Amino acid sequence: MVATQRCQALCCLSKLIAGDRFLSTPHVPATAAVEPPFMELQVARKSRVAQDIWCFTLRHPQNEALPPFTAGAHLTVLLPNGVRRNYSLCSDPADAAIYQIAVKRDAHGRGGSICMVDDVVQGSILPVSVPRNNFELYPRASAFLFIAGGIGITPILSMMRQLRRTGSAPFNLIYCTRDAEATAFERTLETEFPGLITLHHDHGDIEQAYDFWPVFETPGKTHVYCCGPRGLMDAVADMSGHWPSGTIHFESFGVDASAWAANEAFSVHLQRSGNTIAVAAEQSILEALRGCGHHVTSSCESGTCGSCRTGLVRGDVEHRDMVLRDDEKSTNIMVCVSRARGGELVLDL
Repeated sequence: MVATQRCQALCCLSKLIAGDRFLSTPHVPATAAVEPPFMELQVARKSRVAQDIWCFTLRHPQNEALPPFTAGAHLTVLLPNGVRRNYSLCSDPADAAIYQIAVKRDAHGRGGSICMVDDVVQGSILPVSVPRNNFELYPRASAFLFIAGGIGITPILSMMRQLRRTGSAPFNLIYCTRDAEATAFERTLETEFPGLITLHHDHGDIEQAYDFWPVFETPGKTHVYCCGPRGLMDAVADMSGHWPSGTIHFESFGVDASAWAANEAFSVHLQRSGNTIAVAAEQSILEALRGCGHHVTSSCESGTCGSCRTGLVRGDVEHRDMVLRDDEKSTNIMVCVSRARGGELVLDL
């Protein structure tokens, strides 16, 4: 059993660094979430913090205090190309003057990160949602272990800053990246948290992947927070299955796209309104609906929260979300990520 857990987890680490899409334990609300309000913020600073990773500091144009947030929170940014993307806050929640986010430019993504990095500059004005949090620190934890992979360091950095300031519990970080060039905030981490960081580079070689088994072999009461690519998340999940329930926490902004078919254009027919809408290869159904004036409640836009659940009347769907059970997939679709396998989809809209 132990050997099997360790082997499976090490195999999962072969996907350790995979752009800015992650896998998370889905947060499924009992009812559809209310779309958060947006405000216009200015990019006060844009700085490169690693290869293809940029940090954006956002302020109110009149330097007013920003709505408060807690460590682990994320916000939604409406980008200049019209798409919405979620980004974790990495700044200290005690600083009400700024929000800081970091974005990894993914040349093979859906265009959000490319637009953010290439088109947004210092001085740009961006519509930004108020922060919300599905990845809260457990307030009664006696200690924390943070595990981050690649750009997954962003919510972890905010958590560490909050814990350092409050002194409420001890913590350590294991940070796995491909190499030094791909390590975001390396100097910041070394300066702010000396002696608390284990930094590991695998150089893209599975044989050099970090061995988490010594960390998880003996169950403990420490609360573990993990954010990163699917290989890392799977490795931690596989090795921590014998830990106490509720002590292992995962967060991210999306699902693994490696097994998906290539995006192709298709159409959706709205049964109640009678409209038929074309969905381009580079669009989500949600984006196509918005473009035609049809409002669907949404939040994560990455297939993990369940807010955009829509009734499916008929059609062959490639379900790309992490929310729907198998018995729900014939009558429901998450329009933020899922697509038609071929032909037309008919939605209950």
